[in-house]
Amino acid sequence: MCEDCRPRELLALLGDEHVQTVLSATSNGPLSANELSDICGTSLPTVYRRIEEMVACHLLAERNEIDANGNHYKTYEALLEKATVQLDDGEFVVDLDTVEQEDAPDRFMRMWNEIREDES
Repeated sequence: MCEDCRPRELLALLGDEHVQTVLSATSNGPLSANELSDICGTSLPTVYRRIEEMVACHLLAERNEIDANGNHYKTYEALLEKATVQLDDGEFVVDLDTVEQEDAPDRFMRMWNEIREDES
């Protein structure tokens, strides 16, 4: 678990309806904030607040994407695979199983390959 996210805060975050919807939607693949706003049926500022909290707690990965016109935008993808909650000596303990994030060289190679495929 991220040191910045205390167990009670993490539990409150995971209990939020919008967070659950974002995690569920992004578990199928990366989505933009605009797409998540439509899926959640809520305002873009609300989605961005939840995204910021989820990224800080390592529940969501943030990626920079480039569209065919060269415009940059961010997409988000769920990292959470499993959350385990335990009560240990009166204290909550939350363990998160997350997928490994792509490192910079891997991300560069993926983006380079996508550009090359688009040119073909």
